[in-house]
Parts: sequence; C-alpha cells; structure tokens
Amino acid sequence: MELTPEIKSKLDKLQEKYEAMGQDMAAYLDGLLYADFLTYWDYIHLDTLLSLQSPKTPFPDEEIFIMYHQITELYFKLCLHECKQIAEHPALTVAFFTTRVKRINAYFNALTSSFDVMVEGMEKEQFLKFRMSLLPASGFQSAQYRMIEICATNFTRLVDKSKREELANASLEEKFENIYWKFGATELSSGKQTLTLKQFITKYAAQFLQLVKDREFTNFSALYARFETEGQDVSLLAEELRKLDLFVNVEWPLSHYKSAVRYLERDPVDIAATGGTNWQKYLPPRFQKRIFYPFLWTSEQVEEWGKSWVLTVLKSIKK
Repeated sequence: MELTPEIKSKLDKLQEKYEAMGQDMAAYLDGLLYADFLTYWDYIHLDTLLSLQSPKTPFPDEEIFIMYHQITELYFKLCLHECKQIAEHPALTVAFFTTRVKRINAYFNALTSSFDVMVEGMEKEQFLKFRMSLLPASGFQSAQYRMIEICATNFTRLVDKSKREELANASLEEKFENIYWKFGATELSSGKQTLTLKQFITKYAAQFLQLVKDREFTNFSALYARFETEGQDVSLLAEELRKLDLFVNVEWPLSHYKSAVRYLERDPVDIAATGGTNWQKYLPPRFQKRIFYPFLWTSEQVEEWGKSWVLTVLKSIKK
C-alpha cells in the first residue's frame, strides 16, 4: 500500500515530536504495532467499577444505597473538575466562567432530579435495618461536597450563621474552626462532637484548610466581583451563579431532608441519622441560611431563604 501525502505528513510531524523529546520514533511505532485495540470496557475499567459494591448486610436494597452514593461522588468529582478549570485558568474570561458554572449546574440538576431513587427507591423496613451496619459512617462525610462549597464562595459564607458576622475579619483557621457543618454533627443528647465528625476532621481538615487558602482569591464570589469591578457584562454569569446557589444550598439539602423525613421521622421521637447528626436542624435550608451569593438576591429572598421549598416538601410527604 502506497503512503499518501497526508500519512507522510503525519509521520514527519511525529518524527519532529519524538526528536524534540530525544526519543526514537521507530521504537514507539513498534509498540503501536503490537498493541491491542482499545475496548469500551477496558477504557472505563468497567469490571473494576462494577465490583466496587460491597454490601455489609444481605438486604438487597443496600446495594441501591451504595451505588447511588457512588454515582453522587462521581458527579461531585465532575463539579470539582470544572471548579479547578475556573480557578486555575491562566486567562479566565466571563464566557469561560459562565460555561463551566453551567456545567456544574447540569451535574447538580441530574443529582437532584434523580434523588427520588433515595426517597422512594428503597423499602423503609430494609433501610432501617441495614443502616445500623453502617455506623458511624454517614453521607455527612462527603469531602468532595465540602470542597465544592469552598470553591464556590467566600469562606466567611460557610461559617456557622451564629458566628458569621463576628468572625468576618478573623483568620481562615479560626473561620474553619467555626464552619457550619461542624455544628451539624453533634450528639443529640450531649451536644458533643460525634465520632462521625471526629473521623472526618482527622482525615480531611488539613486538605480542606489548604483548599480554603488556595481559593481565597479564586473562589467564584471573588472572581465574579473582579469581573464586575472591571465593568464586564456578568448578567449571564449571575444567572448561573443564582442557579448554583439554589442547587447546592436549597435543592440538594432539601432532597436529603425529604429522604430523612420519609425514613427517619417517627412520632413522638425521631430516629437519629447514622452519624448521629441532628438532621432536623442541619438539613432545612431556612435554618442554615447558607447562601453563597447574597449580593445576587433581594433582602426578601434572603430572609425567606428555602422556606417555601421546605413547606412544599413537607406537604407533599404528608399527603
């Protein structure tokens, strides 16, 4: 078979590439000659992926619980992939920023839209039994979700509501000591830190604090403020950031709240979450008032943050 000019041109370019790296192109061509064709299952490591579900009990619905959480973490990884592109872009533009936030919103839309798998997709009786084998592990310990929060906003916005104003000018370390989620993992009876929280802090605290420092001036709030100060048109970006605010701080926790109400609410005493978290106060958005971009909302919207969503969900559950 005669080599076409197009193939010769590509071989010349390959030769230039390998010579520039001090490599022998012929050796690489030998490797290509003997290499097998790529398959779909090898490329995505399908066999490995499908082997990562290891239930702790014989209840069939536990496997649903495991897989949905694994899917969630993969979506969170996609979100962080976009966060990194935004924060570390060498010449960030409003258009690039907007497009990437839009991608993150698409990931969260998929998550919130699919959460009925957790709300309605398991038998309550099975869940209440197999969950006891998971102690003290908890979805509270999702480090990637905490990282998304850190990338998305000024770190002061993640300080517990009761300390936010007081610590506005405090050090990042002091703010981290008062981050909101630490107050959501306390023992219901004593108010002490749960084992779930202690494990989480031991494993991830240093990593979280480093990310806080890395994103101090490149979190989404800081980058938005920079473009706005420069007089650039940020209207489309603002729209996507508002969506992100609702997805992360209202829709996603509310999805969990809906699930907790279905599985854990029991009159007159509610069942504790696996990590011992006080989910009744921790999950509802209107209690936390966690808002990434308060400057993009009216004072009335801030005041009523998440309230209507919670009431709507409660009505739908009680029907």
